[in-house]
Amino acid sequence: MNGQIELVIDAKAALGEGPHWDQVEGRLYWVDIDGRELRVYDPAAGTEDIHSFDQRVGAAVPAAGGGWVLAMEDGIYRFMEDQPLVLLASVEAEISSNRLNDAKCDSRGRLWFGSMNRKHAGKDGSLYVMDLEGEVRKVLSGIGISNGLAWDDSRGLMYYIDTLTFTVDAMDYSLQDGSVSGRRTVIRFAEGEGWPDGMTIDSEGMLWIAHWRGSCVSRWNPHTGEQLRKIEVPAPYVTSCTFGGEHLDELYITTACGGMSPEELECWPLAGGLFKIKPGVKGVAGNRCAVNADSITSDLNL
Repeated sequence: MNGQIELVIDAKAALGEGPHWDQVEGRLYWVDIDGRELRVYDPAAGTEDIHSFDQRVGAAVPAAGGGWVLAMEDGIYRFMEDQPLVLLASVEAEISSNRLNDAKCDSRGRLWFGSMNRKHAGKDGSLYVMDLEGEVRKVLSGIGISNGLAWDDSRGLMYYIDTLTFTVDAMDYSLQDGSVSGRRTVIRFAEGEGWPDGMTIDSEGMLWIAHWRGSCVSRWNPHTGEQLRKIEVPAPYVTSCTFGGEHLDELYITTACGGMSPEELECWPLAGGLFKIKPGVKGVAGNRCAVNADSITSDLNL
């Protein structure tokens, strides 16, 4: 049965993003990019731990060997609790106007991540992948804001969002070597629907997409381009979503409140919160990062 949306944490996150459900630990990891935080929510205990950093953190993915792999402003880092950050790869260090953004791992544990212009302008961003030995290669260039990622291994497909195009693209994807080809648009947002931001995929191969400036998440059939459902969220800036819970039947939704005026905050008092709903469909388990961090030297500069 479909549930009602509920507020999980009234976080007032400036730019809540990147939710990842860890099926092993039974915890939700998400970030406040502009707040420079990694947030760890334990629903069983009803507690949340917050790790703060000196720079923005665009995404956090649990690592197979413990801790997290972080996509930060200037590169990819390994983070273990109570230990210093370890730089795995410096990325776009020569482009001071850019920072890294969304990141996820495919089912082989490769880390996919992208970049964007800090002022949300131009097409200076790129999409990258870090393979299991730590080598980073550029997959796409000419990207506005590199955002949502999802895979359908059963169909050999990878889905990708460049927010500034208002579209979701599909690519033919090889699980064996991580190569992609045949990029084409499969979903296009209509005027007034907001901007496509983060996304996830459910067990039926349908995509769930967060609407920045759209106050909702929506479910789409990527094979027909049809919007199947819309879930209203009590926040104007909806950033991403992921399935979690013991049975992967809870959709966690992140939002942002940074830059909102006092009048807007009065109208949207829950903006920046973490929400969840049982939408009546199950998701797919998130993937841990299997990159062999011990084999990587930190002098990479891409």
